[in-house]
Amino acid sequence: MTIPLWHVAGAVPVAVALIWGGAARRVEPATGSVLPTVYANDNRRPAGVVLNDTLVLRLVLQRADWYPEGDDGPKIAVEAFGELGRVPSVPAPLIRVPAGTVVRVSVANQLSDSTAHIIGLGTHPVAASDTLHLEPGDTTTVTFAAGVPGTYLYRAVIGNNPDSRDSERETAGGAFVIDPVGGSPPDRVLVISIASHKDSSGFRNALAINGRSWPHTERLEATVGDSIRWRVINGSTRVHPMHLHGFYFKIGATGNGISSRSVPADRQRLDVTESMPAWHSRDIAWAPDRPGNWLFHCHLTFHVIPETRLDNRLAQHQDHSADATKHMAGLVLGIAVAPRPGVSYARTGRPRTLELFFTQGPQRGRAPVSYSYILKREGRVPRADSVQMVGSPIIVTRGQPTDIIVTNRAQEGTSIHWHGIELESWSDGVAGWSGMGTAMAPAVAPGKRFTARLTLPRAGTFMYHTHLNDLAQVTGGAVGAIVVLEPGEVYDPTRDHVYLGHWNGLRGNNEGPSLLINGDSIGAKPHAMVAGTTHRFRFINIGPAASIAFQILRDTTVAVWRARAKDGADLPTLLRVDRPAMQLVAVGETYDFEFTPATAGEYTLSAAFGAGPPTWRQRLIVR
Repeated sequence: MTIPLWHVAGAVPVAVALIWGGAARRVEPATGSVLPTVYANDNRRPAGVVLNDTLVLRLVLQRADWYPEGDDGPKIAVEAFGELGRVPSVPAPLIRVPAGTVVRVSVANQLSDSTAHIIGLGTHPVAASDTLHLEPGDTTTVTFAAGVPGTYLYRAVIGNNPDSRDSERETAGGAFVIDPVGGSPPDRVLVISIASHKDSSGFRNALAINGRSWPHTERLEATVGDSIRWRVINGSTRVHPMHLHGFYFKIGATGNGISSRSVPADRQRLDVTESMPAWHSRDIAWAPDRPGNWLFHCHLTFHVIPETRLDNRLAQHQDHSADATKHMAGLVLGIAVAPRPGVSYARTGRPRTLELFFTQGPQRGRAPVSYSYILKREGRVPRADSVQMVGSPIIVTRGQPTDIIVTNRAQEGTSIHWHGIELESWSDGVAGWSGMGTAMAPAVAPGKRFTARLTLPRAGTFMYHTHLNDLAQVTGGAVGAIVVLEPGEVYDPTRDHVYLGHWNGLRGNNEGPSLLINGDSIGAKPHAMVAGTTHRFRFINIGPAASIAFQILRDTTVAVWRARAKDGADLPTLLRVDRPAMQLVAVGETYDFEFTPATAGEYTLSAAFGAGPPTWRQRLIVR
């Protein structure tokens, strides 16, 4: 099976300004049938030569063969930038200068058949008039002051109508970093690149971080207590919800490729998943406090499964593999965190024990196979053939160590990721990766058990989901909600409401995917409320793709709610404010709001795919 790189929200159109950026002259295009080979740029070495206060850089845009799955893997022909006299790279050469630097860049378009529109080579923030337009064989030189410190993107748009083609060519783009005077703390630059090509066998896709696809991406290393800073740049037309396992991060700056702004410290929220629109950047900071193997990856299932590989001939078998180098691919980075010598990371306290059973059933709705995670309740073990539309909600208490014994009664393996929970690596749920060194957690094979040890340091809204055979198991129902309460708090479903958004079935048929909320595609029973009483709404998106838009209306007027938390972490005080009751929830995100209807009447809570029409509704009757 070969899957195109689609997502429901669609690609973002590319705007190209038709203004020349400098005088151009003709150069001869490269000749010969043999293309140069791209090298994977790890963004450690700035390009160009600094002469006094001026960076001099000579860029060449050309076609080259890219091997995102290692030097011995398959190749795909792409457009790529390189420095004059050097081989081209994906992503493009890193431009990194201190504020106040003058930059002189020459760009040669050696593509014999395509116009190139170069965006991002100008004083930052960049203006539309800074766009360069090079016909095949043209070259031009521009000189400009670097501009405002921040994380930016420069890129080439290939052709005059890039949105009309059935492929993606986002490989000719790279980071442009302007450091403040005095320099920046140590960091790493991570650029997402995508290329796809349609041939007689279907789509061939290449997705990469710094030029490589998992498992060939760089393994990042750290030690407990390190301060880690990343500049993450989405160099593609796709929206990528980027998820960090096991830890929270803060975002110090955001950018849209051509401009950048800092986020004040008192407005920096904690995140485990950050949605990154096309061309956007995020400056991320985090500090690991537990050792082990962890992941940073896109949470669009279609961007991390074996079918995303160029070489996907064995993909369907690899979905079930317990080897993490086989059951994942694409936009995934591995992080190995070493312990500090002499420090113990063992849990303390007597754990509570829950039992969770993984079951499998026949076709349900649009899913060819159904799956469930079902809790043992009141001492009763669920039947082996029991299935339900979503996994049992798990209600636990902050600070109470909890062991969850997972028993596999299905016909295939599984592995559960406790999304957003700060826990030990062994229990994180990535078969063949979670753990440390060579001691890595196995998949839960049919008939076997696995005990996940949760530490639960904070109250909030989380989720759990399969991390094996992701596409089939997620759309088949192997997902669930986790609510962590404060000590002494009792869960009250009349005032505390969980809305877990997911799919039933896959796109690829005339009907498309079906949006489900808590297992229902149409709506929930009406809910009675009392005016002046505060309710907590917990929203979760664990579909394989597509953001979900939730909103509350009274007639046609948007209601008001108060923001409370994101990804299970309470928001900073300055962000806990009243706002219109509308929220777009990306895949892998959770949001909490407090809703206090002031007056009696009838309200409607609805859910929709992105900007589409609502397909799910619930009446809220306030007396």
